[in-house]
Amino acid sequence: MTVKDYIDTNSILLEALTSGRGAKYKRLAHAMEQRIQRGDIKAGSKLPTHRKLADSLGVTSGTVSRAYSELERLGLVVARVGDGTFARQRGIEHKRDEGFRTFTDEPFEAFDMSRNMHIPGAEADVLAKTLQKLARDPQILRELSLYTPDPGLPRHRQAGTKWLTHGDFVPKLDQVACVNGGQHGLLCTLMGLLRPGDTVATERLTYPGLITTARFLGIKLVGVAMDEEGLLPESLDELCRTNRVSALYCTPTLQNPTNGVLSTARREAIASVCRQQNLLVFEDEVHGVLVEDRPPPMSAFAPERSILISSLSKAVSAGLRVGYLHAPAALFGRLSAALRSSCWMATPLTQELASIWIENGTAREMKQRQVAEISRRKGLVSPLLEGTRYKTHAQSPHFWIEVNEPWRASEIEADLRSKNYLISTAEPFTISRNDIPQFIRASVSNTWNNDKLLYDGFQRVANSLVSVVTVQPLEHESVILAPC
Repeated sequence: MTVKDYIDTNSILLEALTSGRGAKYKRLAHAMEQRIQRGDIKAGSKLPTHRKLADSLGVTSGTVSRAYSELERLGLVVARVGDGTFARQRGIEHKRDEGFRTFTDEPFEAFDMSRNMHIPGAEADVLAKTLQKLARDPQILRELSLYTPDPGLPRHRQAGTKWLTHGDFVPKLDQVACVNGGQHGLLCTLMGLLRPGDTVATERLTYPGLITTARFLGIKLVGVAMDEEGLLPESLDELCRTNRVSALYCTPTLQNPTNGVLSTARREAIASVCRQQNLLVFEDEVHGVLVEDRPPPMSAFAPERSILISSLSKAVSAGLRVGYLHAPAALFGRLSAALRSSCWMATPLTQELASIWIENGTAREMKQRQVAEISRRKGLVSPLLEGTRYKTHAQSPHFWIEVNEPWRASEIEADLRSKNYLISTAEPFTISRNDIPQFIRASVSNTWNNDKLLYDGFQRVANSLVSVVTVQPLEHESVILAPC
């Protein structure tokens, strides 16, 4: 904001404060809102500090703070810790404040390595054949056009039990609910079992969809320390002794973004802490289903308090929006109520398609093809990352790559973006803005079926790292975490 703009704005704000009605902060916010919407305060310009504006207007800092908060609530300004408050402009938000996206509106030329997506295969052909078969069964079509029970039709829930079954863990039909994908399952879990103001512990780096949903629901998140496997039971226990924690959200298999896999012993220890501290356990298995020999879910170790969230989005098809919840019988009614209040029921047509595929083995075959394609693509690009420190897993679609000091992950991200290549930094996954590790995440699951583009993209990643990083001799720290 120029000096002249500042003087002009001050005089208008003073007039609004003296002539308007209502609380001072409301009058101040309304006057600034008009200036922003008219373009008198330009998009991207930095607003005066709370103290400076308060002194010039003769009001308290609290009045200015409340006015700025009101403008932020209306989406007109962005407050960035350590930087100040700015009139909203595309691109100035923190990555974590943008939430998470499954679709990007970046220019088509950009090659996107920033997101983990299902890699398309033969789904379209299989879908066409399945729909043709359904079209010849008017009785089922009539049934799918009606309301269903909250947790889904019995045959859809039965398919869900088959999808969730793993090793000795076999869910009961009356404890499985159908949902519209894993994100919807997470929303129902948080809505049904927690209240605004409750605190959820989670890995210090966690799924961005949790961060966004918790913010909307007024749920506080606190980060648990991690090691190569994942979250540390002793850190969780200590956190519960100093915070009033209601639940734990965790990703024991293919932790996103670190790729950690909790061992059976670690899962047992975490279940013990949760039982001692009376925590509910929300387990995200959306990526984990790609790992065939993964350990049992947390529901096998603490069945009385664990909710398992799974879906077909990473293994079979993202567009179907089919997922499943498994919950203790004592909590099932609350989850059904949350499901009902959010969308009445999971979409019967997509649930029918998924059920057919699960029961006839198509879903399993698609999952195996997905894992094979991930492996093929990673085999193509992993030699390019020699000399960098990264973590991955045989069934994970992404690499978690360390950026050496004194360089910043944001510099790598900006350098690649300028060349139309997109990757993620750690910021969208971070609970605390003051605790952002210098890593980037690069995924092989871009939907473009073009090996040359994929190879060129990872070559650009490697070049960007080398161009800003002086590589130290390594004892080959390109680690692939084996399934536990």
